[in-house]
Amino acid sequence: MRVTVWKNEKESNERLITRFNKKVQSSRKLLKVRAGRYHKKPVTKRLKRIVAIMRENYRSQKEKSKFY
Repeated sequence: MRVTVWKNEKESNERLITRFNKKVQSSRKLLKVRAGRYHKKPVTKRLKRIVAIMRENYRSQKEKSKFY
C-alpha cells in the first residue's frame, strides 16, 4: 500500500511535505525498506552451536571471576 497525500486549498507546499513525511513515518514503511536493504544470510546450525558454546564459556569465566 502506498502513502498518498492530497494538497488542500490554502495549504503551502512545505506543509504538504511535512504532512507527507508524518504519514510515511506513522506507516513505518521506511523501517521495512531500510531493514530489507541488505540481504543477511540465515544462521546455520553449526554457527548457532558455536555461539552457544562460546556464550556458556564466557558465562562460566564470569562466574569464576566473581570474588564476593
